[in-house]
Amino acid sequence: GLNFIDLMVRQGNIDNPPKTPLVPGFECSGIVEALGDSVKGFEIGDRVMAFVNYNAWAEVVCTPVEFVYKIPDDMSFSEAAAFPMNFVTAYMMLFEVANLREGMSVLVHSAGGGVGQAVAQLCSTVPNVTVFGTASSFKHEAIKDSVTHLFDRNADYVQEVKRISTDGVDIVLDCLCGENTGKGLSLLRPLGTYILYGSSNMVTGETKSFFSFAKSWWQVEKVNPIKLYEENKVIAGFSLLNLLFKQNRGGLVKGVMDKLLNLYTNKKIKPVVDSLWALEEVKEAMQRIHDRGNIGKLILDVEKAPTPLVS
Repeated sequence: GLNFIDLMVRQGNIDNPPKTPLVPGFECSGIVEALGDSVKGFEIGDRVMAFVNYNAWAEVVCTPVEFVYKIPDDMSFSEAAAFPMNFVTAYMMLFEVANLREGMSVLVHSAGGGVGQAVAQLCSTVPNVTVFGTASSFKHEAIKDSVTHLFDRNADYVQEVKRISTDGVDIVLDCLCGENTGKGLSLLRPLGTYILYGSSNMVTGETKSFFSFAKSWWQVEKVNPIKLYEENKVIAGFSLLNLLFKQNRGGLVKGVMDKLLNLYTNKKIKPVVDSLWALEEVKEAMQRIHDRGNIGKLILDVEKAPTPLVS
């Protein structure tokens, strides 16, 4: 699976970037080739998907058993590689952090991306949830059925949301950061929850620009706890990778995966795969995410030959 965090790793826009040489990637699917001595519950030949702390973009991947899950029979390998990061992130933000319930409203940015589409599908499993989404206008036709109200990502979405829902929304999921933090907080109803789970606005052009990075941070509204208290608002952050690999919550995530696979089996959710790319095409695949050209998930397929360039 190819995620926006991979672009941030490439540009060094993360805390403690790893030393090179490095194989990137945090999730994959495949077939079990070998087991550790004490591993129970899996056999060689099992179809599985897994979280990996780097090194996922490889032909052979090694990861602790607690991060590995069996793939349902009717799920393809590409769907499985598109599943763990996006759906676990979306589920935990909606249900573990924000306590989504019937009749609530959610604003999600990048509604056409992997997490955005997972959020929209999971919201549809709860009665009467209104989803506000922002996305590039060329994606609107493809995703309009998954989101209740869709706005152009360059439009003044704050005014658009308030026009439809005068008192704002219950949950804001922000993967953009920068000036959107203040906008998101301003849209929250009393007892509403704002969750920052990424900062894609930090990723700039081909190379990392310190000044654009700093500018983005300066645009983040400084949050005053007294104001949160007076306005009854909740502000939260969510990083699935830190939860798994730094805070040892693999067991909690496994419980979430069990619920998600149950939803998949009951045909309530289904990963949206945008496109498959050969490993040699990773630069072009990353550019597609950078340009926000994808609808759903990009997958690197180790068995795929590069597409010949057309003159």
